[in-house]
Amino acid sequence: MAETDDKKIVAMTGTTHQEPDAGEVIDASDTLIDDGVRRALKSRHLQMIALGGVIGPGTFYATGYALQYSGPVGALIGYIILGVDVFFVTQSLGEMATLFPTTGSFNEFAGRFVDPALSFALGWNYWYMWGTILANEYNGAALILTFWTDKLPNYAWILICWVLFMFTSLLGVLVYGEMEFWLASFKFVVVIILYLVAILVDTGAIGGEYIGFSYWKDPGPFANGINGFGKVLVLAAVMYSGTEAVAITGGESRNPRKDIPKALKQTFWRILIVYVGMVFFTGLIVPSNSDALLNATSKSAASPFTVALNKAGWAGAGNLINAIIIVTLLSSINSAIYIASRCIFAQAKAGRAPGFLAKTTKNGVPVNAIVLTNLFGLISLLNISENAGNVFTYLLDISGSAAFIAWAFIGLTHLRFRSALKAQNIPVSSLPFQSFGYPYVPWILFVGNIFLVFISGYTTLLTPFDLKGFIFSYLVIPIFIILYVGWKLYHKTKWVDPSEADMASGRRDWLGGVDEESSGTGLFKRVKNVLVG
Repeated sequence: MAETDDKKIVAMTGTTHQEPDAGEVIDASDTLIDDGVRRALKSRHLQMIALGGVIGPGTFYATGYALQYSGPVGALIGYIILGVDVFFVTQSLGEMATLFPTTGSFNEFAGRFVDPALSFALGWNYWYMWGTILANEYNGAALILTFWTDKLPNYAWILICWVLFMFTSLLGVLVYGEMEFWLASFKFVVVIILYLVAILVDTGAIGGEYIGFSYWKDPGPFANGINGFGKVLVLAAVMYSGTEAVAITGGESRNPRKDIPKALKQTFWRILIVYVGMVFFTGLIVPSNSDALLNATSKSAASPFTVALNKAGWAGAGNLINAIIIVTLLSSINSAIYIASRCIFAQAKAGRAPGFLAKTTKNGVPVNAIVLTNLFGLISLLNISENAGNVFTYLLDISGSAAFIAWAFIGLTHLRFRSALKAQNIPVSSLPFQSFGYPYVPWILFVGNIFLVFISGYTTLLTPFDLKGFIFSYLVIPIFIILYVGWKLYHKTKWVDPSEADMASGRRDWLGGVDEESSGTGLFKRVKNVLVG
């Protein structure tokens, strides 16, 4: 934000230009410890986290789930619809997160501009959303690893991974940032290579058989009608989750005023290239009725690319694809633990979670929040008594519904944020990032995602009634209502008056400095500019 804009907000809110206070210190690596956590993430970290941070095993084998349930065109339409939804999320969230770059992000903003009780309910909703995503990544790891050997049961693979990632997640945010940068870069390049492979398979350059769009005709563009399409919407919600989590990294960013908007702008390419592209290309090379794809009865599953390459005559393709997926696993599980732990840490800092979860090490690592989050991930051990495919579906239902709730209330919070700006005579032009389409975009988010959360599990109500599916599809709704109403009644909270909303605390106008990328030269800088701007 320009200096004149800072002065406008100072004049209109009565605040002063913020400087580091006694609780904000510089550590031995010349990194700011701010509000208990370490602002060590650089611009390149946030760019690649936004572009490929949570591309994990699910991205590669879950497209097979989408194909099974809705066919190539049905899956593609579902991913496009949810892609637009998530892009709108980044617009609404971007306005608030760049002005208030805090670890609590939209969970905290809900309490600041709507109702403290909403902040409590939304924060816990977002935590268990990521906890179930983490559990599904562990479940996915077991699915993938059993491709190589079934001598170890699924739960053994889960426990091995659990120990490994407990160690890596405690290494600190700078290690996380570096891991994410290089692994996300690798994953993004791999995605592009796989698309080239898909083109070669589809045209017959690999396998010698021209496929074209034949699988769109037989077994057909759609499968299972509206029922299958509903499952794809939930799947897409989970796959897209993490796009909004870039704002949470603002609490540990060196220069959030510049880096968060840049990172949010990358989400368009992530949506188009990674997710929509993955569904499009896998729909070309694999028939939706293939038994090898992931479904609710799967004890193990293969990536659609493995299925296609095996069919094309490359028997060893599974080993290569699995090796790639295992590398992505290192990143996606670390991301899930990072996001969930920072969410519950922020809740504890605000007094909306047990105080011990706010404990950090001297390097700013929220150790107790990390341990609790990783323990929650062990619900993946449900696959001891259930098929791994069933567990995938149950956890998918919980996290998908929770994602819809989070996105809906991001829209509502944005509406209230703008109301506070208007009530306090703060010009929108003074914001470091301005969304487009206001007020239509946040209203679409709020109404549209409330609609989606209610219809996401409607297929469980059809004959025969699916009791387990119904519970997992709609469990988050009563939990969210109980959390909100319980906190509201106990603490007697009220909706925030826009004229009294806090427009001062949490701003970090003094953060900034030299862009660490500006001094880069040569090939690295050129590649970086092409990929992330």
